[in-house]
Amino acid sequence: MTCMFFTTIHPFGTMITANLLLEKFSQCQCWEERYRCLILLGQKLPALHDALKNNESELMGCENKVWLGYQRYKNNKLHFYGDSESRIVRGLLAVLLTTIEGKHPRELYGKDLLTLFFRLGLKENLSAGRTTGLYLLSDKVLQIAKNALHKCDVVVDT
Repeated sequence: MTCMFFTTIHPFGTMITANLLLEKFSQCQCWEERYRCLILLGQKLPALHDALKNNESELMGCENKVWLGYQRYKNNKLHFYGDSESRIVRGLLAVLLTTIEGKHPRELYGKDLLTLFFRLGLKENLSAGRTTGLYLLSDKVLQIAKNALHKCDVVVDT
C-alpha cells in the first residue's frame, strides 16, 4: 500500500470480539433481528477517508461499492480497514474485520475466514449477491495475507 492517509482505529477484533458477537447474535430470535444487529454493527465502522476509496482498495464484482485495504505494522501484523455504500455490507465487513484485525499474515493465509458468519447464523440468509461479495472479501484478505508473507509493504508504527 502506498497511500499516506492513516485510518481510524476501529473496535473490531479488539473491543468487539467474536465471542461478543456470538453472545449478541445468539439473542436474535429471527433473521430480521440478525439483520438489525448487522446494521447496528456496521454503524460502528468508521467512515473511510475518500482518499482511501480508490481502485486499489475497491473490491470489483460486488453489487455495491466496497473498499478493503490494510496497513502492515512493524510487528508484521495487519490492520484492515474498509467501507461500503450498503448498510448490510458494512455490517458484514465489520464481522469480517472482527475475524482478521491485528493478525499476522500467517494466521490468515489459507484459513476459512467465513466461519464466524456461519456461527452467527448469517450466511444461510444472505442473498446470492451478498454471498458472492462475502467470498470476494475473503479472497482479497487471503491474497493480501499471501502477498504480505512474500514482500515488504508500508510499515507503520504501532
